Amino acid sequence: MARLQLHFPEDQYCYSTLLTVRVTDINGGNHLGNDSMISMISEARARFLFEFGVPETEGDGTGIIVTDLATTYRAEAHARDGLLFEVGVMDFNKYGGDITFRITRPRDQALVAMAKSGFVFYNYKTSQVVAMPDAFRNKFARVNQVD
Repeated sequence: MARLQLHFPEDQYCYSTLLTVRVTDINGGNHLGNDSMISMISEARARFLFEFGVPETEGDGTGIIVTDLATTYRAEAHARDGLLFEVGVMDFNKYGGDITFRITRPRDQALVAMAKSGFVFYNYKTSQVVAMPDAFRNKFARVNQVD
């Protein structure tokens, strides 16, 4: 099976946040575990959406749901490492797009991981995928949009 390759345009990152690897994030190999990295990616995504004023769910029940997640690891991270999560959006379509992540360790500039999280807008009350709201699309007008 071919190895997954993730490459994103430099100009699509529009947010960054720093998270610290906790002792409880360390696995038996004495480095950051996959499950904890996924949790950190989720936290970075939540901070990104909050920063841009995107609520978890609207009054009508519409919110964002993750459809897939791909992660490639490039370096180990250890307890108390600070990790910089750079976050962007790209590949919009009618219903959603991708949230992208570049995770580096500022102390030595090491690239720790790259990730992509697909998302769609979803109405939790009707259990249906819905069109991306114009208000969300307009927040990221410089993103290459394809319908």
